[in-house]
Amino acid sequence: MSDDAVHDSSVSPTETLHVQPLNDVNGPADAQRVKGDVPATHPRRAVDFGFLPIPERLRYDPENPANFGLLLNVVFGLSSTFIVANLYYCQPLLIQFAQSFNVTDGEVSRIPTLVQAGYASGLLLISPLGDLVRRRPLLLLVCFISANLTIGLAVTRSLAVFEALCFLIGASSVAPQILIPLAADLAPPSRRASAISIVLSGLLFGVLIARVFAGIIAQFVTWRVVYYMAIGVQYAVLAMLWATLPDYPAKNRHLTYFEILWTMARLAVTEPKLIQASLISMASSACFTCFWVTLTFLLGGSPYNYSTLVIGLFGLVGMFGVSMSPLVGRLIDRLVPWYASLIATIGLLAMQGIYTGAAGINVAAVVIVTIGLDVGRQMQQVSLTTSVYGISEAARARLNAVLILSLFIGQVMGTSVGTKVFVEHGWRASAGLMLGWTVWQLAILLIRGPHCSRYTWFGYEGGIEWRKSIVAARALEAEPEKKADSIEAPAGSVDGSDEKRSDPSAKV
Repeated sequence: MSDDAVHDSSVSPTETLHVQPLNDVNGPADAQRVKGDVPATHPRRAVDFGFLPIPERLRYDPENPANFGLLLNVVFGLSSTFIVANLYYCQPLLIQFAQSFNVTDGEVSRIPTLVQAGYASGLLLISPLGDLVRRRPLLLLVCFISANLTIGLAVTRSLAVFEALCFLIGASSVAPQILIPLAADLAPPSRRASAISIVLSGLLFGVLIARVFAGIIAQFVTWRVVYYMAIGVQYAVLAMLWATLPDYPAKNRHLTYFEILWTMARLAVTEPKLIQASLISMASSACFTCFWVTLTFLLGGSPYNYSTLVIGLFGLVGMFGVSMSPLVGRLIDRLVPWYASLIATIGLLAMQGIYTGAAGINVAAVVIVTIGLDVGRQMQQVSLTTSVYGISEAARARLNAVLILSLFIGQVMGTSVGTKVFVEHGWRASAGLMLGWTVWQLAILLIRGPHCSRYTWFGYEGGIEWRKSIVAARALEAEPEKKADSIEAPAGSVDGSDEKRSDPSAKV
C-alpha cells in the first residue's frame, strides 16, 4: 500500500487528519476533500493483485476523476441486490434443508442465524478496510470469495459444512457496505444522496428478491438449483464490477488495521451525530423488521386467512415503495439532511398510527402502510447516512460500519421482541410497540438540531434553515473570514492549535 495516494496533492505524507465541523459539512466544506495522511501523487495502477489488468478508462486519474453517472448507479444497485441476496436465500428453504440433510427443523434453524452472524462479523472486521485499502481490489476479492464459497453450498452433503460455509459467505457478503461509502466518494455533493439511495434500494430489493426467487425455484426443483443460480449471478456481478468499477486510491495510509478498528470504536462513542443517527436507525430497523416478520401472522390469521402465495405478493407491494428511491434521493439532495430525516420520521409515525388503528380491520390499511413504511424507511436511512458521511470523508467506511451495526441490532430487536409481543398479545400490541419505537426516533431527532456544531450533544444552534443550497451559500461567504481568523489567531487560542489538540477524533 506504500505507493497508494489520494487526490489531494496539497498534503504532506505526515500531516494529521483534521475533520471539518458538522456545521461546515452541510455547506461547501462537504464538497472539499478532507485532508489526510497521503502522498502527493498517485501512480496509475495498471493491474490489481499483480496480474489482473485494470481497463485503461478505469485507472485513477486525479486530473480526470471518474464520473458517477447512470451506468455506475445501475452497477452499484445491481451489485448490492445480488450480493446481499446471499443472506436471505436460505430463509424459505429451511424445510427442504431438513429433508435433504435428514435432520430436524430445529437443527436447520441455526442456518439463518449463522449467516447473519457471519454478516455481522464482516461488517465489523472487513467493511472498515474501505478506509485503509483501495476499494476496487477489495470489492473484487470479497465477491470472488463469496462466489467460490457458494459452490460449496450447492454440492455439500454435510450439514456441518453447509453451516460453516453459510457463516463465511455471510462474512464475505459485505460488498454493499463497501460500495455505499465509495458511492459517496465518487458522486458530487449535489447528487450524493441520490447515489446512496440507489445502493440502499438495491439492498432492499435483494432482501425481497432472494426470498421470492428461492421460494419459486425450490417449489419446482431441488433447493440446490437456488445456489447454482446464486453462483452464476455472483460471477456476473464480479465481471460487471471488473469492467465498470473505477480505481480509487487508498485512504489513511498512516493507520494500521487495528488502529482502524480502534478509531471506529472511538467514533461510536465520541460523535454526537453518529450516535443520534445510530439510535434512530436501531429503532427504525426494529420497526421495519417487526412489521415484515409479523405480517405473515397477521395476514394468515383471522380475519384475512390469506394463502402463502397471497402473503408473498405483499413483497411486490414493498418493491413498489423501494422503486421510489430516485425521487427520494433527489428530494434529500435539496434539503439539509436533518429535515429530510424529520419528514421521513413523521411519515413513519403516521403509517404506524394507521397500522395500530386498522391493520386487523381492513387490508387497505395494510397495503398503504406497506408502501409508506418502505418509502419512509428508505428516506430516513438515506438522509441519516448522508448526514453521517459528512463527519469525515476519510472515515466513511468506519462510520458506515457503525451505522449498519446499529441496523443489525435493530433487526434482532424487531425479530425477537416483535414476534414475542405479537404471539402473546396480538397484532395491536405489536403495532403499539412499533408506534412507541417510532416516537422514540422522533424524540432522539428533535433533541439535537440541524445545524449544531460537531460536538454539541443537545440543543439548537446555527439557525433553522432547511434548504441545503442556502446553507452552502452562507458557508461559502463565511469561508474567507474563517481563514483570516485562523491565520491571525495566536498559538494556544481557541482558533489555534489548542482546538486541534482537544478534538478527540481529529486523527481518524
